[in-house]
Amino acid sequence: MAWHKSTSLAQAMRSLRLTPTLSKPKPSLSRTYATEAEAASVPAAAAPEINFEAFTQKPARIIPSSPSYFSGSPRFIDHVLQLESLQAKYASLPTVATSDAPRMAWFKLPQFRDYVGEPVPMKKYKSLLKILQRLNRIQPEIRPNEVQTTLSAFLRPGNPYAVETIPRTVDEHGRARGKGKRKESTAVVQLVEGEGEVLVNGKSLVEVFKRVHDRESALWALRCTQRLDKYNAWITVRGGGVTGQAEAITLALGRALLLHEPGLKPVLRKAGAITVDARRVERKKPGRVKARKMPTWVKR
Repeated sequence: MAWHKSTSLAQAMRSLRLTPTLSKPKPSLSRTYATEAEAASVPAAAAPEINFEAFTQKPARIIPSSPSYFSGSPRFIDHVLQLESLQAKYASLPTVATSDAPRMAWFKLPQFRDYVGEPVPMKKYKSLLKILQRLNRIQPEIRPNEVQTTLSAFLRPGNPYAVETIPRTVDEHGRARGKGKRKESTAVVQLVEGEGEVLVNGKSLVEVFKRVHDRESALWALRCTQRLDKYNAWITVRGGGVTGQAEAITLALGRALLLHEPGLKPVLRKAGAITVDARRVERKKPGRVKARKMPTWVKR
């Protein structure tokens, strides 16, 4: 009898395995693809902005005051986000060339680190400077006050470019004054239209400079522009050696000539007549002179 019951149970279990399971019909592949295509063609709507003032109770989480609160440099990133927002807002305003933009003395890196109170790397600070320079190129006549106020916040105290210097011109007597230095020598030139007369400390050029090379070096600004017989020059020079005095006169004469004829600047610069030699001399002990290692030629 027990054997008969176990056999009946085994047959019942076998019949359940062979019975097909009931399941929902699967959608066809064509229907699925059509639904996905239709869903892709419909643009997804952005979620509405959360109005926290509408809450009757305060949220359980504390909301940071800055969107970059959890970053490594929150104050620096806040400044970057503000500048990028201004740049995008006024991107359509006309700009001027970089050389024509107002000169601005931005914070140096140590000053900027003190300003934000964070150890900002140099690479990141340079990226911020690029945005500042782009905003500074907005045409000054139509620059918004918002941009001007923001740029002023990044200027060093005592901005050396804040006060515009009055450009030198030829005086009422037609004289142009130029000054030049070379090592320990200093020269002052008064240049006026004439027939080519040159006096150095009240003497002729030949009396002061015995070598032909020094005489040609002193008048190189007039010689390279073919103006030797067009101007008279009264020169005062002191200090240093003969070669240093001749090269100081070269620079002073070139600067004075530029006041008469500004269009000669490319020629004078190419000839080196208005190029400053930035090598400085430092005295360590009496009678001994040691020169610092600095670039030989620095163009103005």
